[in-house]
Amino acid sequence: MNTILLEPRKALNKAFLKIKPNRTHIESFKTNLIQILDSINEKESEEFHKNLVIDFLKKTYYDPNYSVNTKGRNDLVIHNGKDAKTNVGVIIEAKSPINKTEMITVGNLNGKALQELVLYYMRERITHKNTELKHIVVTNIHEWFVFDAQLFNKLFAENKSFTKQFVDFEEGRLSGKTTDYFYKEIAKPFIESVQNTIEFAHFDIRKYDKPLRNVDKEDDKLLVALFKLLSPEHLLKLSFANDSNSLDKNFYSELLHIIGLTEVKEGGKKLIERHKQGKRNSGSLLENAIEQLDSLDKISRLQSPKQYGDTNEERLFTVALELTITWVNRILFLKLLEAQLITYHKGDKSYSFLNSHLIKDYDNLNSLFFQVLAKKTEDRNERVFNDFAKVPYLNSSLFEPTDLEHETLFISQLEDNNTLPLLPATVIKDNQGKKNTGTKKALDYFFSFLDAYDFASEGSEDIQEDNKTLINASVLGLIFEKINGYKDGSFFTPSFITMYMCKETIRRAVVQKFNETKNWDCNDFDSLYDKIEDRKEANDIINSLKICDPAVGSGHFLVSALNEIIAIKNDLRVLQDHNGNRLKEYHFEVVNDELIVTDEDAIPFSYNPKNKESQRIQETLFHEKQNIIENCLFGVDINQNSVKICRLRLWIELLKNAYYRPNTNELETLPNIDINIKCGNSLMSRFALDADLKEALKKSKLSIDEYKNAVNTYRNADSKEQKREMEVLIGEIKTNFRSEINANDPKLIKLYKLKGEHLVLTSQTGLFELSKKEETERNKKVKAVTEEIKKLDTDIEEIKSNKIYENAFEWRFEFPDVLNDGGDFVGFDVIIGNPPYVQLQKMGQDSVSLEKMNFETYARTGDIYSLFYELGFNILCKNGLLTFITSNKWMRAAYGESLRNYFVEKTNPILLIDFGGVQVFDSATVDTNIFMGTKAKYEEKTNACLLNKDFRSDLLEDFIKNNSTPTHFKSNSWVVSSSIEKRIKEKIEKIGTPLKDWDIKIYRGVLTGYNEAFIIDGKKRDELIKEDPKSVEIIRPILRGRDIKRYSYEFADLWLINTHNGIKEKGIKPIDIDNYPIIKKHLDKFYPQLEKRTDKGDSPYNLRNCAYMEDFSKQKIIYPNMTKFLPFHLDNEGFIQNDKSFMITGE
Repeated sequence: MNTILLEPRKALNKAFLKIKPNRTHIESFKTNLIQILDSINEKESEEFHKNLVIDFLKKTYYDPNYSVNTKGRNDLVIHNGKDAKTNVGVIIEAKSPINKTEMITVGNLNGKALQELVLYYMRERITHKNTELKHIVVTNIHEWFVFDAQLFNKLFAENKSFTKQFVDFEEGRLSGKTTDYFYKEIAKPFIESVQNTIEFAHFDIRKYDKPLRNVDKEDDKLLVALFKLLSPEHLLKLSFANDSNSLDKNFYSELLHIIGLTEVKEGGKKLIERHKQGKRNSGSLLENAIEQLDSLDKISRLQSPKQYGDTNEERLFTVALELTITWVNRILFLKLLEAQLITYHKGDKSYSFLNSHLIKDYDNLNSLFFQVLAKKTEDRNERVFNDFAKVPYLNSSLFEPTDLEHETLFISQLEDNNTLPLLPATVIKDNQGKKNTGTKKALDYFFSFLDAYDFASEGSEDIQEDNKTLINASVLGLIFEKINGYKDGSFFTPSFITMYMCKETIRRAVVQKFNETKNWDCNDFDSLYDKIEDRKEANDIINSLKICDPAVGSGHFLVSALNEIIAIKNDLRVLQDHNGNRLKEYHFEVVNDELIVTDEDAIPFSYNPKNKESQRIQETLFHEKQNIIENCLFGVDINQNSVKICRLRLWIELLKNAYYRPNTNELETLPNIDINIKCGNSLMSRFALDADLKEALKKSKLSIDEYKNAVNTYRNADSKEQKREMEVLIGEIKTNFRSEINANDPKLIKLYKLKGEHLVLTSQTGLFELSKKEETERNKKVKAVTEEIKKLDTDIEEIKSNKIYENAFEWRFEFPDVLNDGGDFVGFDVIIGNPPYVQLQKMGQDSVSLEKMNFETYARTGDIYSLFYELGFNILCKNGLLTFITSNKWMRAAYGESLRNYFVEKTNPILLIDFGGVQVFDSATVDTNIFMGTKAKYEEKTNACLLNKDFRSDLLEDFIKNNSTPTHFKSNSWVVSSSIEKRIKEKIEKIGTPLKDWDIKIYRGVLTGYNEAFIIDGKKRDELIKEDPKSVEIIRPILRGRDIKRYSYEFADLWLINTHNGIKEKGIKPIDIDNYPIIKKHLDKFYPQLEKRTDKGDSPYNLRNCAYMEDFSKQKIIYPNMTKFLPFHLDNEGFIQNDKSFMITGE
């Protein structure tokens, strides 16, 4: 049988493979495995051995979080939760070690054990509709066979013929009704037919007997892959320590505490803010900075205090937070550097430098920033040279003082002696393993906190001897993203989303680039491989891609794009070192949003400076990343903190592959990548993209090439002097551009022309006096010209002085990389990201300013992300690709009509993924979509897909491929449906009459203003009627929105006291409450609340005016107002409804 056998290591998720298990878990695994092996008794039953397997799995991994037990006829199952009520995740067929007849072998999988598993699987998947199955396992304790449930789904459940046979068997329609019949007549022949496609992991524990039982801990490395293969992280496909889709909440919470921030929930969003008065700690970085800023009166000395807030308190907080984020960024970067140095040197702790022994106070920390990291080793003074001899020079602008530091505070000015209480749930423990309590000096607390985590346990199969939680760059990235969105409660984009968007978009862009450059006609990425002959040329083509995120935030999309481009080069077999030699012995792929490098044996790559081949791989990775970051990745954000964090994340990606220069103790220096990530308001620009630069280029005697060279020189400047020189030159070039464009501004030229015309008109003198008619005509012209001059003057002055223009971003010339040799704006190949979701009507004056930018998609009731769509397409090159994830409200909302029109008329939408009710963002309730389009004419075919409850994040790509339907969208509502649903809709539309043409009226249900008084239950109704039978006249049954179901209703025995306010036009008088004394007595209990109502009738006892009250008694269609899928019910019983529902009435 030609099956596909995987060693345990090759079956594991590559990102999971990189994580070191801790010593405690490995020892438990060894102890329990030895126990199960020693308990095997060939004289005992299969049930006895099955219980051994159960005990082993429970003790080693699954108790108490996951139930392991038998289920029906299934031998053994592992549930996805604590009890048997949760769905089955793993099905295990456990055989006795002596049952060789039924046990499968590597050479023959088609044995009874697998046939039984196929039946158990089909019952779970088809009969019980369980979509949460993860793995299928066969074991006889010695041998273990592990199959991915996705493979079973593909081979068995998705095969219509096989599924029909299974259903017929289960329902007794076949000649044989025993399970033995199913195994021999259905399962066996089918397994035989698909044998060549069966992939599985396998190991025989007897081959590991020596490392399992000896005392040499080095041998334990051989057991790591086995340990992971049977773990919940693998078998149940759980997230793991460095899973970039999940946030380490303990690390995040304590970091916020040290900074001086707290997370609060407000209206469904989690916001980060300063502690309230009385809960603030002067030892926190933020409060310490605020105290110093305030006492030294630094805010009043800022050049532009208003940009930091309206009040002094707002300004203190904003400035202090920006400073704090700068300092925390540096510290976290240095912690990663320290961990990397220790790893490079085989755990040598002498490379540790971020501790209270060397850094006793904030002065020492300031010295580390600016006298160590920012200076070459030979230029350091004697004191820091001795203390930090092993800390390399990095040449990163991260360790240059920021403008804000120069204007306000350096970290050395913080108070050293302020203490900070330890968080009650602190990770810091004493020597006995108990959590520390009390207070600590803030800096000492920060270092102890960081030391309690492991920043380096990746890249090998070593075992972690101490029990520390892993914090890697991806986890830090999520934390940066959370802190970055502190104001608006923005949510980090899950990694499975950024991975999918980058892969799908950039691979398409690569195909487009090759087709344009080589005049090829490749239809997809796979067809590129066979056509590439010149690796260097292929690298140059890929490196010419220009990718931009115009709302870059913390840089998540750019990091994903960076990893994806390297994976693309790997898949096209063009990844090569500086000598042009391929890296063919290694595989590079993106797993869990991380670039994973493994060798031919699936062993993760780990840098060893003393190994020549390892040095080659590390150098190649570093320079690949450097080239991609410098040439391909660009970002803009209005938030300066976002820009800093984005730059930091890209530096961290380079730091991962930092290498020692040959024959030195110096790391390769980092480039100045900050010039690619800029701060500004992407949506506001003074200058049009087609503004002419030719005159500016002539006058400055500079070419675009020289501008590009200045930028490249800046990126690779190896001294501060050279960097400053380039900054000045680049600044001068941009100033020249601004001046020349301003001089040639059509508005300014028109203004000069109008002023000349005005001068001629007002200074006209002649030999003859003007007639009355001529004078009237001239005065009319003077008035019109004067008004036009006034308007243009106002517009031009507003552009110069408007506050929002202070941060305007000039796409026209800020990125020379997207200008051609003549200075024309060419545009980016890819625009990608997750722009902000903010209602324009909540933006006040900023919304008015945006309206003046003449966006076609602007709608007063709309959202700012609509404008980002339009901006994105504007700054794309011809045939370029835009992919955004945004709210999906634009698809159907009225305000989205202008955006839908824009997409249809100005772009080519090629993919639309509507997430419907599937929540993508952590703690968010916003419904989202992914939109992809090209800057081209609409081809009237968009692949559209609606996600449903069967969707799984790890199978997003497959789900979209299998469930997309070609759709032709127009400017009306965009609805994503299946091909069958579309045919039904088209048929209805063809023979039916649109709702808008019906003679119907739609009304909302009754609003009482105080439901507690007017809506009563059946028991209270009976009491009122018993006391006064007349009360029945004005008590009506009422349905709430939630009571209305599809074609039916669930009456909750609720009744409305219908003291209506009459209908004057129809001569219907208001209810006189004095005619219903018992009801009045009931309502009097609530009189103060009734009187306060804004929604009341002529008296506090009456309901508000309702001109359609009579219509509730008619036949009507009713439906709720808040639901994902509208259920309708035809009401013939005269129900009144509450305000959470609507009714449709008509003749």
